[in-house]
Amino acid sequence: MNQERNLPAKKVIQEHRLQSKNGYLMLACGVILHLVGIALLVTADSHTILSVMVKLMLNVIGAMIFAGLYMLQPNEAVLLSLFGEYKGTDRSEGLRWANFLYTKRKLSLRARTLNTPPLKVNDKRGNPVEIGAAIVWRVEETALAIFNVDDFERFVQVQAEAAIRHLAAQYAYDDGEDLATGETTLRAGMDVVANAMRQELHNRFVAAGIDVEDAKLTHLAYAQEIAQVMLRRQQAEAIISARKKIVQGAVSMVEEALQGLSERKIVELDDERKAAMVSNLLVVLCSDKETQPVINAGTLYN
Repeated sequence: MNQERNLPAKKVIQEHRLQSKNGYLMLACGVILHLVGIALLVTADSHTILSVMVKLMLNVIGAMIFAGLYMLQPNEAVLLSLFGEYKGTDRSEGLRWANFLYTKRKLSLRARTLNTPPLKVNDKRGNPVEIGAAIVWRVEETALAIFNVDDFERFVQVQAEAAIRHLAAQYAYDDGEDLATGETTLRAGMDVVANAMRQELHNRFVAAGIDVEDAKLTHLAYAQEIAQVMLRRQQAEAIISARKKIVQGAVSMVEEALQGLSERKIVELDDERKAAMVSNLLVVLCSDKETQPVINAGTLYN
């Protein structure tokens, strides 16, 4: 018989601010206490145990004050904990003071950039492609970044690669007949793909208190093993598209020519002569090379 075990719920620690003291004021107090203690030890005539303890206590209190001082630069924070218990986060700039028993861990809140190396993934069609991205991110929730994940920098790197792989599988590399009209592709829809990538990264990074400021694709290409084949395919599609436009334009020009001759009654042509004229015009207009004209000095009907 299977017995269900009641597992403890996962504890998620949210950031809360801790109001630290002015470090310059506390530094002055520490210096004064320390100087007074030293002066009493040197100059006082009484050397009773009580007087000596008072003098030493002043120096000890001064040393405790010095131990609680710390400096914060702009866009820096310090997480304070007491015997393993999170007490709060201080984001105040300058010289600050907190309980000397607090364990202090500094954390940078500045923007950071992650350049992922080109990853070989399969697109929507299953073709191997190489894709890379540049991601700008920063720590937003300090408590989540430190206490909810083991190493938030490694977490960002792994989750970024997973998000890129998942995103690439949702889009085809390039347009094709198998895609719906207007469907987004990796090559043609860079902005749409970038927005989707930012949303995907945000959903993955939120557990670590990370905010995604920007994300762009920096590398996109077919994998080397199929690059030449896909290049020939793209060239063939481009040639077919160009030929199609040339033929459409030639047919339109021939149609206008026949219509103009008929309306202006310049010459009367039967169906056979019209067919020959259409054939000759299409050859001239659609040919890759320059055609050599042949002048007929006689009549068309001989």
